[in-house]
Amino acid sequence: MHIRILSAADVRTALPMSKAIDAMRHAYGQLSAGKVTAPPRQHISTDKGVTLLMPAHLPERSEFGIKVVSVYDDNPNLNLPRIAATVLVLDPATGLPKAFMDGSSLTAIRTGAGGGVAADVLARQDAKTVGLFGAGVQARAQLQAVMAVRDIARVNLISRTKASAQQLATEISAWTDAPETNLVSDPQQVVEDADIVVCATTSATPLFEGATLRPGTHITAVGTFVPEKREVDTTTIRKASRIVVDSREACLEEAGDLIIPNAEIDAEIGEIVNGDKEGRQSDDEITFFKSVGVAVQDAVAGSVVLAEAEAKGLGTIVEMTL
Repeated sequence: MHIRILSAADVRTALPMSKAIDAMRHAYGQLSAGKVTAPPRQHISTDKGVTLLMPAHLPERSEFGIKVVSVYDDNPNLNLPRIAATVLVLDPATGLPKAFMDGSSLTAIRTGAGGGVAADVLARQDAKTVGLFGAGVQARAQLQAVMAVRDIARVNLISRTKASAQQLATEISAWTDAPETNLVSDPQQVVEDADIVVCATTSATPLFEGATLRPGTHITAVGTFVPEKREVDTTTIRKASRIVVDSREACLEEAGDLIIPNAEIDAEIGEIVNGDKEGRQSDDEITFFKSVGVAVQDAVAGSVVLAEAEAKGLGTIVEMTL
């Protein structure tokens, strides 16, 4: 028995954003159609942190994987990452492991790609300006995904630290078809002329006042995944005529953005992908997408990475029976 070991660089090579967005359409569609086995993520706590186990099996394309995510707050003091993730891809016919890969890079790409699917079905076709909260890995991935589905000309960027915002702005300037990036200090400046607002932070409290949102704005929120925290206020939720989620079950348990204001969910993104529910219905409505992340995303993304790695000869193959 052998297993393919894939680094973060291998994952990024094997999973470009356009391919990741197509993979997430499939993942969300299968989830909403009830064609997956994906039990709720399991939490195992130790004295120092918590580890999450996220398995999923999608039989239609034989996608089977388990992600393991550990969150240990003291790790930075040991020069270790606070959050670490790995993904194991399994053969559903034999149960044997086929690949073991970096999960942090995969999570960043697949989460960004989920936001790209949402922007594709919920943002106006003529959307040009993005209001971006956050300057970390996920903010970067979300922006890349939005740029893959809309012609973005301008980004209004705000972050907790000016240095991180400047670093991301410099990086964006080197991208192909780079949008103009403006660093702003007032949250309301981020949203007041934005066609798409992306919230990708660790904030426990709302980032902006929903009263300033323009008609036709689409908002994606991916930063929080616990019931007591939220990135958007109740006004934003009340103004949204369409509230869409990655998973009803998961968001009703974990998404403070929706739990705190007791919001009513209109659709899962997979229902829109499958044609069972409508996406944006007019240029004036405000739409809101909330993602807490679901295991089917990792299983599908991992399978895509493995297939590309096999085709391109990426990674290191280790013989496990020697």
